[in-house]
Amino acid sequence: MDKLTSMNVFVRVAKAGSFAKAAKDLDISRAMATKHIMQLESELNTRLFNRTTRSLSLTEAGEEYLERCQQVLLDVAEMESAVTKLQTEPRGILKICAPPVIGATHISPALTEYLKSYPDLSVEMMLKGGQVDLVDEGIDIAIYLGQLNDTSLVARKLANSSLVVCAAPEYLKTHGIPQDPEDLEDHSCLINWAIPPRNKWRFKGILGERTVTVTGRMQANMADPIRNAAVNGLGLVMLPRYIVGRDIELGRLQVVMEQYGIAPLEVYAVYPHRKYLSAKVRSFLDFIQNWLPHRIGMDPP
Repeated sequence: MDKLTSMNVFVRVAKAGSFAKAAKDLDISRAMATKHIMQLESELNTRLFNRTTRSLSLTEAGEEYLERCQQVLLDVAEMESAVTKLQTEPRGILKICAPPVIGATHISPALTEYLKSYPDLSVEMMLKGGQVDLVDEGIDIAIYLGQLNDTSLVARKLANSSLVVCAAPEYLKTHGIPQDPEDLEDHSCLINWAIPPRNKWRFKGILGERTVTVTGRMQANMADPIRNAAVNGLGLVMLPRYIVGRDIELGRLQVVMEQYGIAPLEVYAVYPHRKYLSAKVRSFLDFIQNWLPHRIGMDPP
């Protein structure tokens, strides 16, 4: 028999002063109620009740056991309530991991806005390039960019970000403006490893899709180093508009080959489990999916 169930039956019998009344309240038979008590007494090797044909009272051991049982059942009820609230109300600590640039420019402001609605929730945010082990690092949600190659991941697509090819005006003045994808083979192309496939830029024009293998004087696993290199005239970059949009507005970078389409960069939220999502994870996924596409450089998925 389940120990907690037996303890609950014991408390009900002690409070009611009757096996029959307790059994009725619990919607079980009197025989079953008696069986629960006998099982407890056998396990404890002591009598819990003094029984006569007309009365039922607790023994000294029974009175002490009643006090302990009530506390245990109260603790269990409070624990279950706390766990249930985690599933129904965003609370506790939400651990988020995101690439540095989109984390700083988009995810961080989203979290700030989201937290205003949930005073019982805190956030731990980690800015990190590349993939992370969500389970080992205790991450609730990770933001990923580009195609997902790991089919074991549970993911929700949040948005698309347009990609542009651009360079500093002084670089283009010195080296010329590329007109077609093949022209890039004669240019210094600064490469962001975070956007797969590495060293290959894909374009779509009237002749269909074209892929160019590019090389350059600098490569990095994050956008900021090569964006900075491009602004300083070291070559061309292919980066999301949310990263280079301000540079383009201020004239530090100039977009080229706008007649060619570039497949957008896909933005995903990845999380460890599909079932039994906590309220904090479920609600933030819904929030960021609605919030992100309306921000600079982002489009609906």
